Amino acid sequence: MLTIEEHAYLQAMFRLRSLGQADRRSVTGEAMRDAQTCRAILERVMPLIGAPDMAVAASLFAKRVAFLASGNVLYAMSVFDKGLPLSLNSCRLEYAHDDGLWSSSLPVEVTATGYAPGARDAWREAIVTTLFRNFFAPLWQSLSQVSGLPQHILWENTAVRVYSLYQGRMEGLTLEQDKRQREDFAWLLDGADSSLFGLPWNPLKRFRRPLQRSAAGNMVRFRRTCCFYYKTVQPVEYCHNCPLCKAT
Repeated sequence: MLTIEEHAYLQAMFRLRSLGQADRRSVTGEAMRDAQTCRAILERVMPLIGAPDMAVAASLFAKRVAFLASGNVLYAMSVFDKGLPLSLNSCRLEYAHDDGLWSSSLPVEVTATGYAPGARDAWREAIVTTLFRNFFAPLWQSLSQVSGLPQHILWENTAVRVYSLYQGRMEGLTLEQDKRQREDFAWLLDGADSSLFGLPWNPLKRFRRPLQRSAAGNMVRFRRTCCFYYKTVQPVEYCHNCPLCKAT
C-alpha cells in the first residue's frame, strides 16, 4: 500500500484521484477503445484546447494522458518501489481544460503492489508491460485510427514524458532512491524488450535523440516529430524541443 505521504505526493504532483473524484468531463478508459466514443471525445476536446482538427486534439490529449499515467506509475515504481497496476478498466480519462490549461486528473482505483525478495526485475517488467502494452498501446491505436494521426507521434509524446519524468521530476531523493531510479531509467532505455511495449521496437530507445545545439545556443534533444502544440495557441509558441525550431 502507498503511505499517506506517498499518496499525497502523487496527488499533488501527478493529480492522482479516486474514481469518486472524477470530473464530469471524463470517460472510462476502456470506452476509448470504441471508435464512436473516441471520436465523440476528440470532438469535445477540439474546442476546449483550440485544436483545428481531431489529429491535433488526439496528440495533445495523449500528451496529457501520458504525463498523468507515466508520472504516477513510474514515479511510484522507481522512487517509492511500489507498483500501480494501471489499466483501462480501472480508470477514467479526463479531458478537463480550463483557462487555457489542462486541469484533468487521473481517477483510478488500484492497490499498490510489492515484490518478493530477489523478484524485482520480474515485477518491474510486469509493471511496465501493464502500463505500456496494456494501457498505452490500445489507447494510442484507437486515437490513431479515429484521428488519422500516426501512432509514432503518440509514442514519441509518451517517450518525451518519460524522459522528463526521470530527468526533471525525480529530485531530492535518498541515495537508495536515486540509485534505483537511475537503474530503472537505464533499463527502460536499453534493457526493456520491445514486447513489453506491444511494439516491434522500444519507443523509449527509438526516440532518444542525441543532444544538439539549438538556434538559441542551448543543448536540446530535439524530437523526431512535432506534437502540433503550436497549432493551438495564439500567438504561436513552440515546445523547447520542437523539431521545427531546430537550428539549420
